[in-house]
Amino acid sequence: MAESATPTPYWARVSKNTILLAFTSLFSDISSEMLYPVLPIFLTQTLQASGSSVGLVEGMAQATQNIVQGLSGWLSDKLQRRKSLALAGYLLSAAAKPLMGFARVWPGVLGARFCDRLGAGFRSAPRDALIASSVDEENRGRAFGLESMGDNLGACLGPLLTVVLFSSFHLNIRWIFYLAIVPGLLAVFMILLVREQPVRVATKSKIDVSLRQFPKAYWKYLLVTALFGIGNSSNSFLILQTTGLGASLVATILIYAGFNLVAALASYPAGSLSDRWGRRNVLLAAFLVFFIAYLGFARVKNVLVIAALFAFYGLFQGIFRSVGKAFAADFVPERLRASGVGWYSATVGLLGLVASTIAGLLWDQVGHAAVFYYGATFALVGSFALLALIPAAEVPH
Repeated sequence: MAESATPTPYWARVSKNTILLAFTSLFSDISSEMLYPVLPIFLTQTLQASGSSVGLVEGMAQATQNIVQGLSGWLSDKLQRRKSLALAGYLLSAAAKPLMGFARVWPGVLGARFCDRLGAGFRSAPRDALIASSVDEENRGRAFGLESMGDNLGACLGPLLTVVLFSSFHLNIRWIFYLAIVPGLLAVFMILLVREQPVRVATKSKIDVSLRQFPKAYWKYLLVTALFGIGNSSNSFLILQTTGLGASLVATILIYAGFNLVAALASYPAGSLSDRWGRRNVLLAAFLVFFIAYLGFARVKNVLVIAALFAFYGLFQGIFRSVGKAFAADFVPERLRASGVGWYSATVGLLGLVASTIAGLLWDQVGHAAVFYYGATFALVGSFALLALIPAAEVPH
């Protein structure tokens, strides 16, 4: 008598590598997000830096990370190395954290922050290629969703850990930077345990050839990403709007942590659903969540409702980070996967920098609500572009 087929357990559809890489992102983001609430305060109050200096530090850091993501993807494909390049990036990023705390003038923070984001950009595409190669195609969304869950959970725990260190241990602010190296090194240890799968086909060595080898559908997807991304400004404006409506600093940090918790909880289910329902459909849902949240931030003046909207916006963060990358990986062959995901990430980041610059001008010159109306408008533009430029017949299977 034939044995009845039993369904594959839900968590058995991801590999050991995927779980290790999720923990890598968890510890790395705890390290990074420990600093998020205190870095502007450290610059302006401890080092007496101006607001423009704060903007320069963060602008340079973001631009560095975004540009390097695309280049590291190309280098990873050219050398056919994933783990070693990702490891170097995680190690550099971890080592840079305490250097910020040692700084006595703001240019010292600029240099350390540059190294931190250089490492973050350098590791991203090779790590994502490791994720894509660690599972079969029908479970790729789950794999990226699990990694995204680790990343967003770390983004939730990092600020909470900082609050605990300040409130319970009354540490000097510099100690936050020193202690951030601990979870950073745990991330390095996690990726040391990853086993790299050999790429089956050698890639071309010239970057211009690699770019021409990307399929037309991939470039259409990048265009959709850019059209949406030009309205996807920094979450700093959501935080500023929350505090501007009367929330205390501690309350704002807790709301921000709640946003990241929702993103973490949404990431894996979103990736799993994209494997079954299609990436385009789930990504479209993320764009619509963004539209509703930004429209709400433009119109709502009640702090409790804003807190609920911020948490709701976490659904976008969880879906977009996992499904967006998995979709980019779907469009390219394995030998160009790091490049494909790398240039996708660079597109997201660079357009985010443009969006944040425009949002800053709107914030100062037009009004706070204009930032969110602007973002909501391009969420609709991106939604229509997704449906028009990537019809169901062209979606990879």
